[in-house]
Amino acid sequence: MNEQPVLMTDRLLLRPFTLKDAPVVRRLAGDYEVASRTLDIPYPYPDGAAEAWIATHKSEFRKGKSAVYAVTRIREGDLVGAVGLVAIDRRHGRAELGYWVGRPYWDRGYATEAARAVIEYGFSALGLHRVYAMHLSRNPASGRVMEKCGMVHEAHLREHGRRGEVYEDIDVWGILHDEWRVR
Repeated sequence: MNEQPVLMTDRLLLRPFTLKDAPVVRRLAGDYEVASRTLDIPYPYPDGAAEAWIATHKSEFRKGKSAVYAVTRIREGDLVGAVGLVAIDRRHGRAELGYWVGRPYWDRGYATEAARAVIEYGFSALGLHRVYAMHLSRNPASGRVMEKCGMVHEAHLREHGRRGEVYEDIDVWGILHDEWRVR
């Protein structure tokens, strides 16, 4: 598969990012309240970082290593966040789910809706056996998204990640193909 497919839900269109999305990514992901709840989104968000991140997506998809999507609302057409499968490991049939949603769009179910679509894509189109996700323990809202997607809490890893100079506890969730199928 050379071209990343577009995914649709009732309210959302998940499409590949374009460089035109970079200013919105910088604004939404660069919000302290969003960035501080992740391990990997920098704060302050550097100039050019969104463009550099987006520029990696097509080649990483073509190599089979990731499938990252811009989460947009169908009706309004605006970008609300990102969702994707990264660290795709065909040998072990697994991938890591990741997502973020801009603060103006919190508490509307967009993360759950987008994550469910990407999990379905991973199982049905990519033939994965397992999808897992991790969140900072101090961000239980992200864990609720994972739970609503049918994921099972598998571990609490003490000081497993580092954000700046602070070591953070991480919670790990996962779902297997057979569990997803019977949902």
